[in-house]
Amino acid sequence: QVQLVESGGGLVQAGGSLRLSCAASGSIFSLMGWYRQAPGKQRELVATMTNSGSTNYADSVKGRFTISRDNDKNTVYLQMNSLKPEDTDVYYCHARRYLLGNIPLDYWGQGTQVTVSS
Repeated sequence: QVQLVESGGGLVQAGGSLRLSCAASGSIFSLMGWYRQAPGKQRELVATMTNSGSTNYADSVKGRFTISRDNDKNTVYLQMNSLKPEDTDVYYCHARRYLLGNIPLDYWGQGTQVTVSS
């Protein structure tokens, strides 16, 4: 059974930092990352990382956020620096593995709230 357990959200002042963690169990994932979603809006990509180390970032977080993975622990991290009020959202851990035939299978964490005060 696949589980994604997130931690590290909270309240921080603008300019501050937070580190999110997502521990995965039950499978090995080709792709892991973070998305975020505000109420009434679509979930949007924040950052992703393949198990070979390739990364992808949203333009809005480049230079401020850093994604990393510990493949031995099956854990992905998101270091968020220079946080802005507009980074306030629920952040979701995402993991993808592929079935035979290259069929993607996606999993999501329960979400963790990040609130940045001005």
